[in-house]
Amino acid sequence: MEKIAIFGGSFDPVHTEHVRLVEAAIEGLGLDKLVVMPAFAPPHKPGKELAPDCDRLELCRIAFSHLDKVEVSDYEIAQRGTSYTYLTCRHFRSLYPNAQLFWLVGTDMLRDFPTWKYPEDILSNVTLGVCARDEKDGWQKREQAEFEQRFGKTFAVINYNGAPVSSTQVRLLLAAGLPTEGLIPQKVAEHIATKELYAIPFAPKALALEKAERAAHSVRVARLALERAKGLRLSERAVLTAALFHDCAKNLPENSPYLEGFAPLAEWGDIPPAVLHQYQGAYVAEKQFGVCDEDVLNAIRYHTSARVGMSELEKLIFLADMLEEERRYTGVDELRALFWDKDGLDKCLAEALYQTLLFLESKGGEIYPLTRAAYEFYKDKR
Repeated sequence: MEKIAIFGGSFDPVHTEHVRLVEAAIEGLGLDKLVVMPAFAPPHKPGKELAPDCDRLELCRIAFSHLDKVEVSDYEIAQRGTSYTYLTCRHFRSLYPNAQLFWLVGTDMLRDFPTWKYPEDILSNVTLGVCARDEKDGWQKREQAEFEQRFGKTFAVINYNGAPVSSTQVRLLLAAGLPTEGLIPQKVAEHIATKELYAIPFAPKALALEKAERAAHSVRVARLALERAKGLRLSERAVLTAALFHDCAKNLPENSPYLEGFAPLAEWGDIPPAVLHQYQGAYVAEKQFGVCDEDVLNAIRYHTSARVGMSELEKLIFLADMLEEERRYTGVDELRALFWDKDGLDKCLAEALYQTLLFLESKGGEIYPLTRAAYEFYKDKR
């Protein structure tokens, strides 16, 4: 019996763990063919901005060109609309009525599988082929028992424990102009560079204005903000731009040519030295680097002070700046837990502003009126 596996995903972009999983699946499942299937519109990522379809297809062709048994299919892209797995599985069952079909997933998707549309329909046409993703020993027995209890079926296991590499991580590094060696195949990287896919104009130059430790902080802020943005329906490009530019003026001297023409507005009042760089950063981002999205500029402009009536992007950058993984202070773990609350960011924002005021008062520091007003506006969310 012919054995065929289908590997679906955004592949935005395809990375080395995708390639290693495919190689392991071909060997471990004894496949005759493996179909790589870039999605048009993944149902679990509604509204997600993807790289052009033609480029994602070409990147996949490049990445898997060394594997004779791999075929890159444009089936879901050609269908347009939401790329539901159950429909794709029906299609391939009709093409290969006598084959043993597998649908490849990582353990993260395996745990999410019961939420997919018509999972029983999917399992009537294919067997899941599961690859561990950075799992500890014992995962297989536990997951098999839960899966069998839920669906009355088992899944096949691919003997490969993948590293925790994600396309989101790769896109961030590409946007920041940072190395991606080992994360994406070299020829994939060359195609991306030629087409300038995933680039954020001038982001590397903005980061270069910062001291090394500050630039590393900005990248960590972007990483955290991107992960949280998945549940907020925010533009990834806007999130990346705001995060990577938010501290672009932090280390600039007052006589920097980047600040030529900058003058604080009267409405900003008396600005504490620790707050001034947020206004300068928005100025530099707009005037020197051409950032024109007003929501992005406001996220930079108020990332230290906060303000009344913040947008979701403003809240996200303010909080990601406070909570990125290297931040260490009393209460940060409690704030991080609130940050991931499924009901939104307001509760975390209110608590973060409260903690900020307490800290400044305890140190005798100057409290900027915008920060106090922001707390008064959001305090009912605590």
